[in-house]
Amino acid sequence: MRLPIGESDFRTIIEEKFNFVDKTLFIKEVIEEGPKVILITRPRRFGKTLNLSMLQYFFAPEVRGIPTKGLFEGLKISQEPLYEEYQGKIPVISLSFKDVKEDSFEKAYDKIYEIIVGLYKNFSYLQKSDIFSEEFKFLYNCLLKREANQAQLENSLKELTEYLFAYHKTPPLILIDEYDTPIHAGYLNGFYDKIVSFFRNFFSVSLKDNPCLYKAVLTGILRVSRESLFSGLNHLEVYSVLNSKFSSYFGFTEGEVEGLLHQAQMDDKITEVKDWYNGYHMSDETVYNPWSIINFIQKGGVLQPYWVNTSDNELIKTLLTGSSFSFKDDFEGLLQGTSREETIDENIVFSDLDKGDESAIWSLFLMTGYLTALNHQITFRGDSLC
Repeated sequence: MRLPIGESDFRTIIEEKFNFVDKTLFIKEVIEEGPKVILITRPRRFGKTLNLSMLQYFFAPEVRGIPTKGLFEGLKISQEPLYEEYQGKIPVISLSFKDVKEDSFEKAYDKIYEIIVGLYKNFSYLQKSDIFSEEFKFLYNCLLKREANQAQLENSLKELTEYLFAYHKTPPLILIDEYDTPIHAGYLNGFYDKIVSFFRNFFSVSLKDNPCLYKAVLTGILRVSRESLFSGLNHLEVYSVLNSKFSSYFGFTEGEVEGLLHQAQMDDKITEVKDWYNGYHMSDETVYNPWSIINFIQKGGVLQPYWVNTSDNELIKTLLTGSSFSFKDDFEGLLQGTSREETIDENIVFSDLDKGDESAIWSLFLMTGYLTALNHQITFRGDSLC
């Protein structure tokens, strides 16, 4: 077996013949999904980046100058009637905020600016087109020369959708990976209000009532409260670990885990893998963290907590350290294998964490993957009892 450990580029996985668990019907679900803006939250190492890469290679006619035609031949999506209609037919704007982990707003702003500059460079052919005015070219160059002000940077994504729509006569798809990483950094380093204000404007102008937008798909770990970040986006639909929608497309299902173990000639390990890694209960699916499973196979069947060491866990440590004695006792009980019923709010309000709101802390632990919901029910306020 050739396992794609640490590889999240779809083309590389396909062309270099890594073992690939076919999740391409996720593309069909995105096409058929009604809402124009989709936010999918999952714990880290759950295949979010790979799935967005897959969307980019499917819809875009080319990525980094190389045509995408043929990449999906033989995969499940290629058997769907919509395949020919959509493959390679829609311009794609793809950006990731996964590396925006700075300790000040100024540094985070500079990093975001560099990401936008890189994004604009990907579409440098727009500058050479004679369909755009000199004013457009001036603004484009202003951004590339890093002479744009904050308001212009906040509008840059919206303007790029307009440029691409004018050029291609087709509204583009926006893909944003790890949208919430800068928000986490802001909370931990004291610039939460500034970074939220920036992204509230950035997302609002580009995603709200934008006729030059086909769809937008965002991924992250947490659903930051609509009131603080997504105010005004009435057509936003959020799918968390408590939703059945898309549950089989992020992480490995039990059947997929069994299939991988069979390919690795480890059928005798199935029971202990399920016992050790346990799986996450996502509505009607039990889903396993891909990082744990592929590392288990790669290491020859050694059972280890591979996932736990994939981040510094700073936010979790901070909340546990500052929590009450009773909360620590309750958490210790969960570590010993007990279960408990708690009220979960899928909207994370960081100010509630500051206040020691235990419901908010339990919610964050669930959304980040440190807990799983054995079952849940929705209350009339939209909260979940887990």
